[in-house]
Amino acid sequence: MAKQNTVFKDAFNRCLTLIAETEALPSELELGTSLGVSRTTVRAILARLKELEIIAWDKRTKAMLRAPQPSDFFSAEETSSLAEIIERSFMRRILAGGAEPGMQINELELARDIGTGTTSVREFLIRFSRFGLIEKRPNSHWVLKGFTRDFALELTEIREMFELRSAAGFAALPGDHPAWRDLDEMEVLHRDMLANIDTRYRDFSELDERFHLLVHRSSSNRFIIDFYDIITIVFHYHYQWNKANDRERNARAVEEHLDYIAALKTRDPATVAHACRQHLRSARETLLQSIQQPDA
Repeated sequence: MAKQNTVFKDAFNRCLTLIAETEALPSELELGTSLGVSRTTVRAILARLKELEIIAWDKRTKAMLRAPQPSDFFSAEETSSLAEIIERSFMRRILAGGAEPGMQINELELARDIGTGTTSVREFLIRFSRFGLIEKRPNSHWVLKGFTRDFALELTEIREMFELRSAAGFAALPGDHPAWRDLDEMEVLHRDMLANIDTRYRDFSELDERFHLLVHRSSSNRFIIDFYDIITIVFHYHYQWNKANDRERNARAVEEHLDYIAALKTRDPATVAHACRQHLRSARETLLQSIQQPDA
């Protein structure tokens, strides 16, 4: 079923990051203003913090009991919008079928798996089809046309243009912009994954998606954000197409992300561009290796 209360769960995760940085809990008013949520949501957050024994809370009295841990955060899937849930379910269905050209996708079955109406699924598939990767057939069926090397090369070229522009925009954000707190949270999540890479490396694709989407949203360019949907879908899931050396490959990608995050925090355009290009070069090579050639 599609996840509910995503506003609360997203705000709760941001609250954990905030109190981890400040080692203190602001007033309810300050917390609501900082997180951009209602007083009702703030109180739900406090109740959750109390339940996890992160704070002691008795009406106006609040006291920190312990620092937040990675396990306290809601997962990326639980804080996703319906559109993001449909996207993930769609790609997982493709991967389960081997991502072979000619594979059929039934919008009714996909909607049933997600627990949502067919209208939302159909809208996503129509939007996705404009890139030529799937094609509509009669009776609510769609056919996968396949990911080719030429498509991958075109995609990486556009990705570099967009991401360099977005990364530069991120570095220019004012110091009090909420994106910087989100970036701090991203760094914590990356360091936790790297510390537990032997058991967590398969989780990297979703963290990769979240990180790059954070960078692109800073561009405030509706065309970049809109077109990046197809880019993030393909790059997000290519890690799962080719299982060879995936632990080492994902560990290297996590380290590159940490370098990228550190570069963004310098706010130096040249440093940011260098880290961005280096990571995108590695991602391009990995994507091309995952695309099977017709004569393979």
